[in-house]
Amino acid sequence: QVQLVESGGGLVQAGGSLRLSCAASGRTFSPYAMGWFRQYPGKEREFVAAIFWNDGRTFYADSMKGRFTISRDNAKNTMSLQLNSLKSEDTAVYYCAATGPSPSLVVLASLYENWGQGTQVTVSA
Repeated sequence: QVQLVESGGGLVQAGGSLRLSCAASGRTFSPYAMGWFRQYPGKEREFVAAIFWNDGRTFYADSMKGRFTISRDNAKNTMSLQLNSLKSEDTAVYYCAATGPSPSLVVLASLYENWGQGTQVTVSA
């Protein structure tokens, strides 16, 4: 029912920045949280950051803390991820995701109900 679409990926040099966006559409949208995950080729999806929809609390993977910033606009049903100080190891497909309305452990990809198609981020050395 809910559809998510990511945008904003691209090619940047190491140390550069990108801003990813996620737009949600559907008759209703009231997740417990939304999150960003990334995936390297041949690897499982890795938790990046999450934001709780009602109060805006944020949670980051340790390796992202201080470099990435997640934000939301509840009125527009959108979410963003600001990527700063990018490194080559940040190269991956980044996915937007949303949980259902019930409380959930936001670091677990298996607990998200809706996913976008992904957007490629490539960081050149």
